[in-house]
Amino acid sequence: MKKMEVLFPELCNYFGDIGNVKYLKQCGIPLKQTAFTEQPAFLREGADFVYMGAMTERSQERIIEKLLPHKSRISELIESGTVFLFTGNAFEIMGKSIEDSGREIPCLGLLDFHVKRDMMKRYSGLVLAQFKDSETEMEIAGFRAQFTKCRLGDRGLQFTEVVRGDGMDDNDTGEGVRHKNFFGTYLLGPLLVTNPALTKYLLGLAGICPAQLPFEEELAAAYQKRLRDFKDKSIGVH
Repeated sequence: MKKMEVLFPELCNYFGDIGNVKYLKQCGIPLKQTAFTEQPAFLREGADFVYMGAMTERSQERIIEKLLPHKSRISELIESGTVFLFTGNAFEIMGKSIEDSGREIPCLGLLDFHVKRDMMKRYSGLVLAQFKDSETEMEIAGFRAQFTKCRLGDRGLQFTEVVRGDGMDDNDTGEGVRHKNFFGTYLLGPLLVTNPALTKYLLGLAGICPAQLPFEEELAAAYQKRLRDFKDKSIGVH
């Protein structure tokens, strides 16, 4: 039986990201929601799909501290092909460090990137990005709102290429990170609801292949309208 796990939903639920959890529940796959006071089940039992959403900066540091002793196990699961989707600032915990007003916050160090935080500057706007791998190509539309810039040490980690909007760092047209089946993106809200092709792709990687997603036709129609709006140059992205 396939296993899906949502990490710390009482903390990681900003910007409507909880919509992703509600939608995954409707896909008919058993889904465990793990509270912060619990030990994540995937560390012991493995999982097919692990999701974590955006959080406050304070919660981010608490989660780094909680998961740091398990970095080897997390790395093992990533390397073996477990699907992870971390949205908003959740994926930042996987990098080398977060710099904040001269203070360096060590992270799990599993992926080669660094983050710089400035709580006096908020970067927000619409993003239309192109994703492609050897077998799949799709457009992903979303919204970002963050106090951080992310600089990749390894350019091979880039998840998508931005078509409209801003990338993760100055003069960088990349958005998000990918390593094997770990996906991290700054795009917020119910991303899996608004991008049904991405949802089917990720579930497929996890070996979860429903004949049809819940409300798939309606979501596909809304997605196509969103793409038209995002491509309309008369509509600003900030």
